Amino acid sequence: MTGEGARATGGATARRRGRPPRTESADTRDRILTAARAEFSERGYDKASVRGIAKAAGVDAALVHHYFGTKEQVFEAAITVAFAPALNAPDALADGPLDGVGERLTRFLLGVWENPTTRTPLLAIVRSAVNNETAAAVFRRLVVSQLLRRVAAQLDLPDAELRAELAAAQLVGMAILRYVIKVEPLASADVEQIVARVAPVVQGHLTGD
Repeated sequence: MTGEGARATGGATARRRGRPPRTESADTRDRILTAARAEFSERGYDKASVRGIAKAAGVDAALVHHYFGTKEQVFEAAITVAFAPALNAPDALADGPLDGVGERLTRFLLGVWENPTTRTPLLAIVRSAVNNETAAAVFRRLVVSQLLRRVAAQLDLPDAELRAELAAAQLVGMAILRYVIKVEPLASADVEQIVARVAPVVQGHLTGD
């Protein structure tokens, strides 16, 4: 290989290990986030590493730190994208009368869990949050700021935040038993049967006396 060729190859290698041109930035970030979601899903928060995420994304670990910072910040960025479908839940409250909000919210979140595409990253998030306090803190911040406060704001009722948290506890508890622990007969129950049982309880938490 000529000196010029070696310099060109070396330059390309250096570029992959360092900061990419702006035209590559969005693609690189997406690649890192995709790798991060897979790494956290397969290994959990404790065993996942920035080095492993970088290797899966085909970049240097320094580039992961450049875009996202610490492992905790990488996790937060990754789960924010993965949790995005569930964050649309408050829209279900606004789409109809308040006396039907329990059923709409229950159906919406069950729909997110029933979809394999959205269920897989949610499982990874929940498992990481249950097993690691740092992951739990990240998940808690996301849920409180992006979901529960938005739900409470739409209720316009006394103790709105507590109501939203109790409704969330009902739905999250149901989801963990059905999709994570897979307790029978809940794990195999028909979705309509679950809605019929759970929605009135959620309604009571949100709007009951």
